[in-house]
Amino acid sequence: MIRRPRLLVTAAVGATAALLLTACGGSGNGGSKGNDKIAGADTGSETSASPSASASAAAERPKIELPSDLSYTFDWPKTGDKDKDAVLADSEQFVKAVDMAIAEQDPLHKAYRFYSEGTAAAGSQEFIQEFVDYKDRITGAKRYYNAKVKINADGTAGFVYCEDQNKAYNKSLKTGKTEVTPNSKDNYVLYNSRLRVNKQGIWITEKLTSQRGSSACQA
Repeated sequence: MIRRPRLLVTAAVGATAALLLTACGGSGNGGSKGNDKIAGADTGSETSASPSASASAAAERPKIELPSDLSYTFDWPKTGDKDKDAVLADSEQFVKAVDMAIAEQDPLHKAYRFYSEGTAAAGSQEFIQEFVDYKDRITGAKRYYNAKVKINADGTAGFVYCEDQNKAYNKSLKTGKTEVTPNSKDNYVLYNSRLRVNKQGIWITEKLTSQRGSSACQA
């Protein structure tokens, strides 16, 4: 019997290097409580000489089409830095692209592969395949918040953010029924990614790890 997939801990794969970013304190949402720290996504130091994303406007981006019963809130205020804001925008598209692949039951969907490579893409494929095997997709509402971006000297970016899954659920494509689950601290997920900008000016997620039930996302 196939184990029903645990709702979204997207592509929780790939070891990241040990750069500590203050836990989920960015974007005007306040710092975290206690001694929680977040392992960032790269070892580079912050620099103003970050890569240009000017080519991204000309890139042939895949169209993201999602079920009408799935909605998102991205509480990721713009930083005023064009590279950091591009990281936020392209990461949002990656999140949605994975969910579209799940909805369309396609583990090799071109949309999420447009926004990811390496272990992040491989982990996404495995994750999507779980939903395909069980013939499930995601419904409800998901919220993303407490984003913190760092542009590194080597041209990569570290990105840490939180997700609230309390109003998102698994929906069976066989029966049409939604598995409504109670609110839980396990529905708060901390994500940690490393990205790089490609020749098209798209910030590609290369590595992604996650921590379910993170206290840093419940502050």
